[in-house]
Amino acid sequence: MFGETTAYGSFSVDDLDAARRFYGYALGLTVEDAGTGDMRMLFLTLPGGARVFVYPKEDHAPASFTILNFEVEDIDRAVDDLTARGAVFERYPGFDADGKGIVRNAGEGGPRGIAWFTDPAGNVIAVMQTG
Repeated sequence: MFGETTAYGSFSVDDLDAARRFYGYALGLTVEDAGTGDMRMLFLTLPGGARVFVYPKEDHAPASFTILNFEVEDIDRAVDDLTARGAVFERYPGFDADGKGIVRNAGEGGPRGIAWFTDPAGNVIAVMQTG
C-alpha cells in the first residue's frame, strides 16, 4: 500500500529557531524551513538522504527515548567534536559511562561505544560506533 510513497519520522520542539541552529550547526545537517506563521516547521536531511519533520508544540515534552541515532566511525572524535560545539553528554543509571560520557562495549552484539546528548528541547540523540 505505501511501497511507493514518501515517509518520514517527526518529533516536536519548543523553539524552532534553537532547533534550526542546533541541527544545522552542532550536527551539521541540512535544515530546510517550511510553512509560515503557526504552520512553520523544519525538515532535517539525515546522512543517507532520509528526512525528518520537526514541528513546534506549545506544550512540548521531551521524548523519553532516543529520537535519532547516528552511527560514527570514531566515537571519541564524534564526542569531542560535539562537545566543542556545545553538546553535553548524559549519564544514565545502569550504564557505566567514562569521563566523556561514552558507554564502552555495550555487550555482545551491541555497539563498541554509545553516548547520549540532548537537543535544546531536551530530546535525546545518540552517537554510536558499531564497528
